[in-house]
Amino acid sequence: MAAKRVIVIGSGFSGLSAATCLADKGYEVMVLEKNSSPGGRARSFTADGFTFDMGPSWYWMPDVFESYFNRFGKSTADYYDLLRLDPSYTVVFGEDDFMDVPARMPELRALFERMEKGSAAQLDRFLEQAAYKYEVGINQLVYKPSRSLAEFMSPRLLLDVLRMDVFQSFHKHVRRFFRHEKIIKLMEFPILFLGALPRNTPALYSLMNYADISLGTWYPVGGMYKIVEGMVRLAEEKGVKFLYNQNVQRLQVQEGSVSHVQTETGTFEAEVVVASADYHHVEKELLPKASQSYTDSYWDTRVMAPSSLLFYLGLDKRLKNLRHHNLFFDEDFGPHAQEIYTHPQWPKKPLFYVSAPSVTDPGVAPEGCENLFILIPVAPGLQDTEELREKYFNLVMDRLERLTKQDIRSHIIYKRSYAHKDFIQDYNAFKGNAYGLANTLLQTAILKPSLKSRKVRNLYYTGQLTVPGPGVPPSLISGQVVAKEIEREYAPPVAVNV
Repeated sequence: MAAKRVIVIGSGFSGLSAATCLADKGYEVMVLEKNSSPGGRARSFTADGFTFDMGPSWYWMPDVFESYFNRFGKSTADYYDLLRLDPSYTVVFGEDDFMDVPARMPELRALFERMEKGSAAQLDRFLEQAAYKYEVGINQLVYKPSRSLAEFMSPRLLLDVLRMDVFQSFHKHVRRFFRHEKIIKLMEFPILFLGALPRNTPALYSLMNYADISLGTWYPVGGMYKIVEGMVRLAEEKGVKFLYNQNVQRLQVQEGSVSHVQTETGTFEAEVVVASADYHHVEKELLPKASQSYTDSYWDTRVMAPSSLLFYLGLDKRLKNLRHHNLFFDEDFGPHAQEIYTHPQWPKKPLFYVSAPSVTDPGVAPEGCENLFILIPVAPGLQDTEELREKYFNLVMDRLERLTKQDIRSHIIYKRSYAHKDFIQDYNAFKGNAYGLANTLLQTAILKPSLKSRKVRNLYYTGQLTVPGPGVPPSLISGQVVAKEIEREYAPPVAVNV
């Protein structure tokens, strides 16, 4: 059967990617988006002259974005402008203890050497291995659909997998190279994006350090939402149709296939359905029980990446002692990590992250003002109340004001918070998660929820709860992978010349 009509549920990065790839091959593609604008967690909003990115704020792995646009004969430069940040970010270890992480390798090597004699050479060795893992991991492994072990059975690939330290923890791996506490914290920081402790994360993911250090930290001028706008433009150029405010209520299954997608406002016929919405929600809320691939106990035993408590702040003055990206590691991450992963609870002394994009891009705030995005990683599934949000706002502001030596609270002219309840309301996020499944060894590749339903033959999944995993570049890749699987199993329409 030649598939002509594809319905994509959700317009996050994975949904936009899948929709555009399929439209490019001749499918008729419609995207149904629950919210009033595209982007999923990467939406944006404006208030009182401030422009806030709602979710992702780090632009890493620029080659993945460039490769995506290149496949359609385009470039990122056709849709948005990029700046490389230097320093890449700042790590705050305590009062008067700030470390700028330089973008240039000679300066970074010198920084390492000052902290630990011989560590510059060790950094070279570490990055040489990380570069290999990046080349194999990003350019080969993550583009595999991971539906069968047979995909990984080539002798060369098996050898590559063994060389990539899949069975060694990142915690142990990084300590083979470095001893200085600050260097270790710096090297372990990117693992936080993967949603698991370094002890539980395969050393394969030192590829994230290569992305951080060698490929750099970038910023799309105007904010991360510029990527979404560019992807939507490209999708529309390929013929993708978008319908917003379409909250999907039900997938009608007949004879083992989804026949119709029902929203609050209408019903849409489909030959193939791609769910870029929350995997758990689609399974448990939109499908009849007999059509669900995974049990409740399966989902309850999944290790989730953290949720987040977010604050969007607009200030009526410019701030000092802040860079574009700022990591506050002035408390021990050990107890905070336990409160996220081992004994889920609201943290006593959380680490946190502050983005001040107006430091780089004054256009995201009124003249003379500052735009702040504050993120506290917290366990999913926690009770979320306004009182708790305010408690943690004051806790973080106490530390932020003390460490940066300035009054901030009295200059706030706009404030909005966002946490578990909002992730559930806006994205139907399982347990209010922000990042999807943690990238542990037992949740890697074929051990993740499958990108194709086991019970419904024309239903596919994409995004952060399936392969390859959480993060913006992986989500972008996820959409491409699922589109290729659909093309393989449902041949695209053949043009007929009359």
